[in-house]
Amino acid sequence: MTAELVIGAHVDQTDPIAEAQARGTTLVQFFLGDPQGYKGPEVAYAGGAEALKADAEAAGIDLYVHAPYIVNVATTNNRIRIPSRKLLQQHLDAAAAIGAKGLIVHGGHVEKGVDPTVGFDNWRKAVEATDLKIPVLLENTAGGDNAMARHLDRIAGTWAAIQQADGHENVGFCLDTCHAWAGGISLTDAVDKLFAITGRIDLVHANDSRDAFDSGADRHANFGSGQLDAGEFAGVVRDAAAPVICETPGGADEHREDFAWLRARL
Repeated sequence: MTAELVIGAHVDQTDPIAEAQARGTTLVQFFLGDPQGYKGPEVAYAGGAEALKADAEAAGIDLYVHAPYIVNVATTNNRIRIPSRKLLQQHLDAAAAIGAKGLIVHGGHVEKGVDPTVGFDNWRKAVEATDLKIPVLLENTAGGDNAMARHLDRIAGTWAAIQQADGHENVGFCLDTCHAWAGGISLTDAVDKLFAITGRIDLVHANDSRDAFDSGADRHANFGSGQLDAGEFAGVVRDAAAPVICETPGGADEHREDFAWLRARL
């Protein structure tokens, strides 16, 4: 399996094909627009969405899009939840237009003191209210006591609610190694426990962590320079058996070094 494992990276969206080729990979992820804004997606590629879709297919490169960090469909705050649903749909439409394989979305959170089951059900409602033209991949997150996808019990609650929604078959799971570690999920059996909850892992965000276990801090590090045990880190990637995206600092040179570090340990 590991010989066929595809390892790619998060890159700038201006020319993701060139970014993939500079890293010697066939897999890239990027934002379409401002990751911190509600403005909506923009395709920066010369020729627009149709050209990017055609050129990526011709080059044999798989594209993934990461939704803005601010998307929070779980919240009880209408001023955040309603724009978040709109933004989610806009990014799904844009990602579908470029032929992306999936849209990665953080789990979001509820306000302090709010019953988390409300957030679970808001995820169900969001799935039912959204035209899932391509798969949405729910990503586990690192911080926050009220997060929907930090701790295993919350991930289980969110996932169970999503399974009640029409369209749930178009929701997958993205496992982030830094987020798991910083969020307090042991890497020794993370894959087994997540498979038991979701039955699937569709993508791995492979990231070392600058901070300690259960710190709640989402700060990525290049492979081998953070706090993850090398064997456990590689074990997660191996056991998940899904495409891999590195969201690590640096450019093509640093990412190629990360790819080589990981492959040497698989």
